[in-house]
Amino acid sequence: MARRTPSAPISDAPESTVKDPNPAAAGLSTSEDEDTLIGRTITINRPASELYAFWRDLRNLPLFMENIESITIIDVRRSHWTVKGPADSSVEWDSLIVEDVPGELIAWESAEGTSVPNSGRIEFSEWSNGRGTKVTATIAYNPPAGKLGKMFAKMFQREPKIQVRRDLRRFKQLMETGEIPTTGPVEAFP
Repeated sequence: MARRTPSAPISDAPESTVKDPNPAAAGLSTSEDEDTLIGRTITINRPASELYAFWRDLRNLPLFMENIESITIIDVRRSHWTVKGPADSSVEWDSLIVEDVPGELIAWESAEGTSVPNSGRIEFSEWSNGRGTKVTATIAYNPPAGKLGKMFAKMFQREPKIQVRRDLRRFKQLMETGEIPTTGPVEAFP
C-alpha cells in the first residue's frame, strides 16, 4: 500500500504565520516588545458577505466569544472591550478598526497605552468550489507580564491562542446551525 505524504504542513494556521511567525510579516502592527502571533483558519458553509456582516456588528461577538464580558461601541471605528482574564480578573482596552473592506476583511489595533497591546485581522474569502467561506483570524498580542503572564493565562484557559480556536469553532456552529451546543447543565424550570 502506498504511503500518503502531505504536500504541505498540516496546520490550521494561515500560510502567512506558518512561513514566517512574525506579526509584521502577517501585515499587523506590532509593539516594540515581543509579540505573540496567532493564526487560525476555518471553513464555514455560509456566504462571505453574511459572515462579514455578522462579525462587523461588534455587538454579536459576545454571542460566540466566551471570554468577552462586554463591547461598548464608541463610534463606527472605535470600541471599548472588557475581556475575562485569568483568575477571575478582567482586562480592558479601546480598539480601533484600521481597515474595513465590506465582505472581505476587518483589521483592528488596540489604542496606544493599553495594558494588552494587540492587533489583528479577520478575513473572509469564498472557496471557488462553492463549499463555503474560508475565515482566517490572525492576531498579534503582547501579554501582560510577558512569558510569565502568557503561562498564567494558559493555565486558566484564557490564553488567546486557545480562545481563538474555540471562538472560531463556536462562530462556525452559530452561523451554520443557528445555535452553539453546550455540555453544561440545563437550568431547571421552577
